[in-house]
Amino acid sequence: MRAETLSGGFDDAPVDAAHAFRAAMSVMACPGRIEQIAGATPPPPLSVAAGTLILTLCDPETPLHLAKGHDTPEIRDWITFHTGAPFVARSKAMFALGDWAALLPLADYPIGTPEYPDRSTTLIVEVEALSARGATLRGPGIEDTATLSLPEVAALQANAAQFPLGLDFFFTAGAQIAALPRTTTLEAS
Repeated sequence: MRAETLSGGFDDAPVDAAHAFRAAMSVMACPGRIEQIAGATPPPPLSVAAGTLILTLCDPETPLHLAKGHDTPEIRDWITFHTGAPFVARSKAMFALGDWAALLPLADYPIGTPEYPDRSTTLIVEVEALSARGATLRGPGIEDTATLSLPEVAALQANAAQFPLGLDFFFTAGAQIAALPRTTTLEAS
């Protein structure tokens, strides 16, 4: 096993995971909010934010799909060592990780069922940058409106139209994180 595989995890796992979980829940509760999230030093091209999310949200019971570009031996070994999360096809994933183009088409992921809408996939989408410009967001957790740079509006609008079914999204760039739950409606800017 390579030394890089063994390093890059949380220095103080309980504290670091608690801070990361709070940041993840904060952005999911307030779509459009951008926060810092750190604690992990994952292998490239995995961002600090995405690596920290993986360490926080994944364990041996959370099937993870790695999209092309993020499905490397270094990333697989790092995730296996630090979380034990099993790697699966898109159709079986609780979480999926990659850049927008590699994660498409969204129809390949579970969107839940009427009885169990929570049995859907959460996508961790790696983007170049996050900014409070772009699509206009409305919905729970947003006082009036918010704006967020998003990779594609039409696909995310179609996802929101499936509510209460659908996918949830985290967007990561460097050490920044934002989220878009399926409850959020959006308009192109």
